[in-house]
Amino acid sequence: MFKKTLFQIHWFLGITAGLILSLMGVTGAIYSYEQPIQKWLNPDSYTVEVQQKPKMTPAEIYQHFQQSDSGIKINSITIEQNPAASSSINIVKEGARRGYTMMINPYTAAVLPEVKGREFFQFIQQLHRNLTVGPVGKQITGASTLMLIFFVLSGLYLRWPKKHKLKQWLFVKPQLKDRNFLWDLHAVAGTWVIIFYLILAMTGLYWSYDWWRNGMFKVLGVERPQPEMQANAGPKPQGEEGKGRTQGGENRQTRNAEGHGPTAEHKDGESKKKGLKPEQISYALTQTWTGFNSQIGREYSSLTLNLPKKPDGTVELTFVDAVPQHERARNKASYNYQTASIEKLELYEDKKLNEKIMSSMLPVHRGSFFGPVYQFFAMLSALIMPLFFVTGWMLYLKRRKQKQLTQQARNGLAAVNTDPNAKAWLVAYASQTGVSEQLAWRTAGSLQEARQPAAVKALQHITAEDLKNNTQLLIVASTYGTGEAPDLASAFEKKIMQQSIDLQHIQFAVLALGSKEYPETYCSFGHRIHDWLQSNGAAALFPLIEVDNANAADIQTWNEALAKATKLELQAMNIDKTFDRWTLTQRKLLNPHSVGAPAFDLEFQPKHEAHWQAGDIAEIQPGNSNTRIMTFLAQHQISPNTMVDSAGKSIESMLWDRDLTADVEPFANMDHLLEQLPALPSREYSIASIPEQQVLRLVVRQQSDSDGTLGLGSGWLTQYAAEQSEVALRIRSNASFHLIDDNRPVILIGNGTGIAGLMSLLSARIRSNYTENWLIFGERQREHDFFYQSTIEAWQNTGMLKRLDLAFSRDQAEKVYVHHKLREQAAELKSWIEQGAVIYVCGSIQGMASDVDQALIDILGDDCVENLKQHGRYRRDVY
Repeated sequence: MFKKTLFQIHWFLGITAGLILSLMGVTGAIYSYEQPIQKWLNPDSYTVEVQQKPKMTPAEIYQHFQQSDSGIKINSITIEQNPAASSSINIVKEGARRGYTMMINPYTAAVLPEVKGREFFQFIQQLHRNLTVGPVGKQITGASTLMLIFFVLSGLYLRWPKKHKLKQWLFVKPQLKDRNFLWDLHAVAGTWVIIFYLILAMTGLYWSYDWWRNGMFKVLGVERPQPEMQANAGPKPQGEEGKGRTQGGENRQTRNAEGHGPTAEHKDGESKKKGLKPEQISYALTQTWTGFNSQIGREYSSLTLNLPKKPDGTVELTFVDAVPQHERARNKASYNYQTASIEKLELYEDKKLNEKIMSSMLPVHRGSFFGPVYQFFAMLSALIMPLFFVTGWMLYLKRRKQKQLTQQARNGLAAVNTDPNAKAWLVAYASQTGVSEQLAWRTAGSLQEARQPAAVKALQHITAEDLKNNTQLLIVASTYGTGEAPDLASAFEKKIMQQSIDLQHIQFAVLALGSKEYPETYCSFGHRIHDWLQSNGAAALFPLIEVDNANAADIQTWNEALAKATKLELQAMNIDKTFDRWTLTQRKLLNPHSVGAPAFDLEFQPKHEAHWQAGDIAEIQPGNSNTRIMTFLAQHQISPNTMVDSAGKSIESMLWDRDLTADVEPFANMDHLLEQLPALPSREYSIASIPEQQVLRLVVRQQSDSDGTLGLGSGWLTQYAAEQSEVALRIRSNASFHLIDDNRPVILIGNGTGIAGLMSLLSARIRSNYTENWLIFGERQREHDFFYQSTIEAWQNTGMLKRLDLAFSRDQAEKVYVHHKLREQAAELKSWIEQGAVIYVCGSIQGMASDVDQALIDILGDDCVENLKQHGRYRRDVY
């Protein structure tokens, strides 16, 4: 339940904040390379032709502008060591809070062309930080960034139990199709960018929230710096308190060092109060330039001098090492030109790591703090942010389309305008595993598409009043076990069908589902309903229609008969079965030397993201052995390499899942032959594992015909399909056998391969730390047939399995079965039921399930057992 809730929040927030994060990702990626891009776009501004003379000193540059344009007020001067690099000056400009930087020729002080693209990058920066809509946008981007952290952590948690191999975690599988490929791309790409997104988000929040920024300083143990010159700055407008500090805690003085000094108004006012004369400034710059270069004793790539504003004999400088860690790894110095000494020197390399991080938040955010390789991949990670928004949206839309077919039909039912003059149809279903329910909704949907009003109800909810108040009735009924009604529908048979009701006003039809593998009871519950309706005067629209294992042709017969009887145009209807590709990774014999047939533990790995719940069913598409295919081809004198024109494949490969026992008429070509060979029927098996165990496990016992031929499904899985080969498998929800989502006690009863369904339920219970579990399991011999003995005994020893009763029928003279154990523990059974226990039965219907059912009736009473069924406290998965 927690994971399901987390998943719902993940996708809901994803489709909500995904567009904002995509915009932030793309703009952030662009802005992270602002300097290289601008230098590439403006070569005439950043580079000059090298001349055979030294670059002008700061004093010479200052004097040049004093003579050429005394109205220019310079804040700082930056000299690059590279002979081909231009110098720059930061000047006071109205409206520019950080001043305006001009690029100049370092040899002549001529002003170079204005840098193009500044306005563009300012727009990109604002779009990235606040969507260009000020404080409201800042709150939106901040909240979206918090969501990004949630996406990363929740996505990792949601994916963790599914894939554990390196290849599954880190490599996209292009062979996957449609939704599986989208999910794989979303998950794998997300894994690659986890670290980048966490760093981007956690550092990006530095500029979003004061509480986050303060927390970062506290967590990293760094004292938050205060803006310098605050005392002289005077009162600030409300909301401007933090604007004096740059990203990463750098103050106004530092900005001045990189060519972005204090505000123009502040500088200009201070110059008038305490300013130096031009010749004094020129002298200070000359002495500082000469003295600092002679004393510093280390190479640097650029040096910035802030013009002195006070007659205190000091000049503030910043300089960048010859090979800096990143673009903002600046060293600070204070030079006293009166005493010709460096008074203060703060080297970036001497800072502790935590101090470096907090003083260089922007480089950490954009990735340059960790080097150019990391920065490049951080940029790519930000750039592909829209990928997750797009794939997430596509997955969401596909998920809506691919919800359970039952729900789809139900949604479609209410969307059609019906004929107000048409008589209403009541469609009832009796379902154990959901197939009948699905067909009922499809039938109702088909009727409503023909503008007929239709309502759908479970058979157990049909009352005598419903039958009296409706004139058109359709019933879709499964037969369960040995001719029984589905568990929930048994109440209808015991209560309603025991009555004599006048139904002469009703026209009806019955679609009966069953399996010809049980010929004695094939579709018998549907027949009983049909006979009861007729005996009470209801008129059949057409004879009962039987469906063998959800056969598409049988279902279409129902649709055609309904269309003919009602004279309506009804669309084709079937049960969609799309099998996925799974790999059979392991096959292990569970009962060597057993007197019973071999039983195997089979493990499968999906080639896509797979989901199921404890109690669900794995439906397998079996195939033919190579020997059987070759025998068939030889019988019909067909070369294995003969091509099937419509498919472009050989006939040998096309026969793998065809029923080769079907009667074949003379055929003109391979396509004609294939038309006569229906697909092999699928086989269903209880799943023995949960997704958190990172594998889908089945327990399959070999079945043999009288001539020794292995059964269709068991032979395919236990012998013919090779390990590491692909198997066609789909997961079918088995809602009637799902685990309760609370800590009520459970009693799990089963035999033989029925241990599979019980193991999945137990695994899920134990993972939730629910210990009120009672397992009653039976097989032949303890020595050979105690499936998963070590796991079950470990659960018992650790207290996760409160009670364990075993019935091994061949270990004593008198055979003992699970229903005997149940009767022995009658008092304990009643006690557990009084505590709200839920009973689960999984295994063979022949003998075990029917005997257990009778034992429960004898111990608890018929009414109690029926009540347990109706309230979901007696659930069965038997075969």
